[in-house]
Amino acid sequence: MRVWLGFCGALLTLNVFAAEPESRLDWLKTAAFAGHQTDYSGVFIYQYGNHVETSRISHVVETDSEYEKLESLDGPMREIIRHHGQVWCFTNHKMVQVDSQKGSGRFPLLLPDQLSALSENYQIKEVGVDRVAGYTAQVIVFQPKDNLRYIHKVWVHTDSGLLLKSAVLNDKNQVVEQYAFTQLKIGSDVDRAWIASSAAGGALVKSQGKALPNKTATSVVSGWVVDALPGGFKKTMEVSRPMHGRHAPVTQLVFSDGLSAISVFIEPVDADEDDNEGMVSRGAVTLYHKVVDKYLYNVVGEVPPKVVMQVLNSIRFNGK
Repeated sequence: MRVWLGFCGALLTLNVFAAEPESRLDWLKTAAFAGHQTDYSGVFIYQYGNHVETSRISHVVETDSEYEKLESLDGPMREIIRHHGQVWCFTNHKMVQVDSQKGSGRFPLLLPDQLSALSENYQIKEVGVDRVAGYTAQVIVFQPKDNLRYIHKVWVHTDSGLLLKSAVLNDKNQVVEQYAFTQLKIGSDVDRAWIASSAAGGALVKSQGKALPNKTATSVVSGWVVDALPGGFKKTMEVSRPMHGRHAPVTQLVFSDGLSAISVFIEPVDADEDDNEGMVSRGAVTLYHKVVDKYLYNVVGEVPPKVVMQVLNSIRFNGK
């Protein structure tokens, strides 16, 4: 559906830092890297509102790289395999290589690899110890200093540092969305046989070795600006990006406050039926799109809907 506008790849380049007591910074550093460096397999749920999705994940670290398999356990069969920064999706009874950006922002890798300033916008608190899927976890809360962003709460395994649970809450402490392991195995006894049987390594590369179309984003100075970003959101990227189904490259600007991201997409109107104004939310992510003059604006944000609307209505062209 067009309104999602590459939703999985839109929330890019999330950077986190904590100018807080060293113990909290250490937890964040550990959690950010543990998802890449730990062998684990398990079942987790993703929940928003009354909707629940269940998935199985297997992650193995070899000397050369990571291997990961993600399987849906609800509805139509879906399977994603990641290796060496490449992504394959099982669809129509065959493996098809897809855009690697669609793998970003996934549980249990919701924390970014790079840590940068958070304390300007959030208070970071250790709020006790809990248990998730049978494992002891340190609970950490990111409490925003205003009402323009969500509360984030994470449960980090006290031994491995793996992210076991993550929740986003609104200003009434109601859960907007959450991910959580329900079953989990950590360590060297995690099954590795699937790597060979699924041909996630060389065999898959050879059988599906055709190069993907060149859809590389190009850095630009587009002349588009956003006047009404919440405090602390800084531009992390400005690119011209070819996108599926578009007649021309789309301008994308990405802003982050260190924990949440807002992406702005701008393209010429093409008289598509989806060019009418509309808003849709899925968990903590809201997309708002609207035609202004001869352009279609799409804003995707991990922020409350009122903030997404505020951002879109402040877009303007500053000229080159």
